[in-house]
This record gives sequence, C-alpha cells and structure tokens, in this order.
Amino acid sequence: MTEKKSVWRSPAIRVVRFLVLVYLGLVVLMGVFQRMYIYYPTTDDLASLEEEAGRIGLEPWRSSDGAFLGWKPPGSAGGNRLVVFHGNAGHALIRDYYVHQFEALEAGAPWDVYLFEYPGYGGRDGRPSEKIFVEAALAATDSLLEEDDAPLFLLGESLGGGVATRVAAERAGDVDGVFLVTPFTRLGDVGAAHFPFLPVRLLLRDRYDNERHLARYAGPVAVLLAAGDEVVPARLGRELYEGFEGRKRLREIEGADHNTLMNRTGVEVWEDLAAFLVDE
Repeated sequence: MTEKKSVWRSPAIRVVRFLVLVYLGLVVLMGVFQRMYIYYPTTDDLASLEEEAGRIGLEPWRSSDGAFLGWKPPGSAGGNRLVVFHGNAGHALIRDYYVHQFEALEAGAPWDVYLFEYPGYGGRDGRPSEKIFVEAALAATDSLLEEDDAPLFLLGESLGGGVATRVAAERAGDVDGVFLVTPFTRLGDVGAAHFPFLPVRLLLRDRYDNERHLARYAGPVAVLLAAGDEVVPARLGRELYEGFEGRKRLREIEGADHNTLMNRTGVEVWEDLAAFLVDE
C-alpha cells in the first residue's frame, strides 16, 4: 500500500495530473464560452448607423411590417436581387463594398444588393447563434420573395456561408444561385484547424454544416477563395466545392488572405462569377 501511494505522489504523476486538469478545464471553458470565440459583433445605435448609411448611399432595409433587416441602396434597379450574409465580425454596413462591386458590373441585368444584418450585430437586438441567424435570414428572404418574382441570389461570406447555404437548402426552389466567399465545409473543421488539441467537433453547438446543406440545393454555386487564407483554410473551401455535385465555378486568388481578398480580386473575377450564376 505504501509503494502504491508513493507512486501516485511521485513528481512525474503529479505533473501529469496537473496537465490533465488544465486540459479538462480548458475544454470546459471552450465549451461554455464557445460563442465568444465564434461571434465578434460590433454594435451601435440604429440612428447613428442610419446617418453613416446615408453618407455612403444606403438606407435601412425593412420588412413589410417595419422590422429592421439590414441595408440596401434606395429605390430598385429592377434586375437581380442579392442578399449578402456577412462574416462573423463587425456588422453589415461595413460590407458596402459588395453593393458597389455588383453595381459596377457591366454585363447582364443590374443588381439590387441587400446587406442582411444578424441579430446582435449593428443596430439589431438579439443574441448571436446559428438558430437565431437562420430564423432571421429565412424571414428576411421570405419578405423579398413576397414582394415579386425577380431572380434571387444569396452571397455568404465566411461564417455567412453557413447561413446562405442553409437558406438555399430551405428555399431551394426560390433561390436562383449561391455565391460563397471564403467558405468552409463545416465550422467544426475550421475550429479543428485552429485548435487541433481540443475536441472542437464534439463541443460545438453551432455547426454551420455547408456540405450537408448544399447537398439539398440543386442550383448553381460560385466559390471565391483566398489562397493564403489564415482564418478559413482554402483547402476547406476547395473540399466543399469538390463535394458539390451541381453546376459550379471556382476562382482562387493567389497572394490573398482572409482580410485582403476583396482588395486583390479584380473586376474580371466578379464579372465571371456573377455571369456564371445568372447564365441559363
């Protein structure tokens, strides 16, 4: 009995026990506070954001009952409609580059771009989660579908790809095309790439399974990747693209990372991907 006690009290065993406890504590912390590591919203009061939107030529996008949904240009171009689901940081208004990018396209019908805002981001109340995001995104999409039958496309940026693919799956017959920017297969794969020593896939409550959702969608899918992406490894985007069995187009920008992709993507790429999506 004395020998057994001495073994368990040896310095090596105590170090191992300490490391195990630290690891388990880290796993618990990551599990409990995981959404703090997923969502990085920037918030402001809606009045201030409306002033900022006016300065860059945008106005609030509201549902028929007056609920705030995001931002859009005033009036309507009367062509294709694009709903943008942005990434996990900031808020929708700082994605105005999508509005300007699609407004500048010369070929084909003009684009009306809607910047969807997540609950808990910008000037919108709520708490971020996959369930809440998807419910709000479906409601916003339905509000556009009720207005008219103009072509409807979805753009998902990074985490927003998980929202876009889910909406496409749920409204497959109404969505004419999906544009994914720096997407991934599923969120657990991104987490595992950054924290390979943690059981991320088991811990996650918000899964954003793009691969599973795209399997339920039969329309065209365009994918834009940053070859040097340090946040969402480009290999995950390629894997998602390769696994999709429908009509698809991939462009990967060399020398670009997650945060420089927009600056390094030329007009020709946007023209090509947009034309692919609307091609009958």
